[in-house]
Amino acid sequence: MNRYSAMFDRLAKRREGAFGAFLMLGDPDLETSAALLDQLVAGGSDMIEVGIPFSDPVADGPVIQAAAQRALRAGVRVSDCFDLIKAFRQRHSDVPIGILTYANIVLARPAFMRDAVIAGVDSLLIADVPALEAEPFVQAMDQSGIEPVLIAAPNTPSATLKRIASLSKAYTYCVSRSGITGTHAQGQFDPGLIARLREAGAPPPIFGFGISTRGHVRAALEAGAAGIICGSAVINSVSNGGDVAAFIGKLKDSTRNESVTQ
Repeated sequence: MNRYSAMFDRLAKRREGAFGAFLMLGDPDLETSAALLDQLVAGGSDMIEVGIPFSDPVADGPVIQAAAQRALRAGVRVSDCFDLIKAFRQRHSDVPIGILTYANIVLARPAFMRDAVIAGVDSLLIADVPALEAEPFVQAMDQSGIEPVLIAAPNTPSATLKRIASLSKAYTYCVSRSGITGTHAQGQFDPGLIARLREAGAPPPIFGFGISTRGHVRAALEAGAAGIICGSAVINSVSNGGDVAAFIGKLKDSTRNESVTQ
C-alpha cells in the first residue's frame, strides 16, 4: 500500500477528511522553507503539496505567484527543491508529498522523474497539461513509480472526466471555482462533480483553489470530497508571520468526525 492509499484508509476508518497543505519550495529561502515543511506536519497536515518556483505559473493567483518570485529572487533552483523534498522524506517517512508544477519545468530536466523518485516524491500534478495531452506525461510517471494527479472542474465534460479518472492515481484534484488559485469569500463545492467522478471510478476527490476557512473545509467534505488542499491561505499566514502550525491545526479540526467516503 502506497502512502496515499495508507493515508486515505487510515482517515476513512476515523471518518476524517484529508487535510493537504501547499507551500512554494524555497520561499523565502531554503532554510526557512525546510522549517515550514515541518510546521505543516506539526499542525496536522495529512499530505503535502509543494510548488517548484516558476516564472510563469499560469494556474496560480497573486499569492502563490509572489511566493514563486521570492524563491526565484533567492536563487532557488529545481535541484534545491529536490534536496528539500529528500530531507523532508528522511524526517517524515509516512507523509505523502506531491509536486504541483508546470510542463516547462518537467521538460527542461530530462531526469525530472528519476530525480523526483530519488527525492521521495509520491505524486505529480502538471497544472498546464490538459487531460487530452496528459498521456505521455502519465506514462513517464507510471514508469518511474510516481502517481499522476489530474485536475477536474464542475464544467469538465463527462468524456473528459472519464479520461481523467483513467489516468489519475493518487487523488483527483477538484477545483472549487474556475480561474486561478487564491482565497475567496464563498466556497463553491459541487457535489455533482464528486458524483460524476465516483461514477467514472476516479481516485479520491480532493478540493483545492480558494480554501481558506473552516467553513470551506466543512463545505468541501459535505459535498462528498475525501479532503482538501489549502495553499494561498497557508502562504498568507507565512508571509504575515503567523504560527503556521496553529493555523493549520484550526482548519484541520474541521476535517474530523465528518461523513467521509472514498
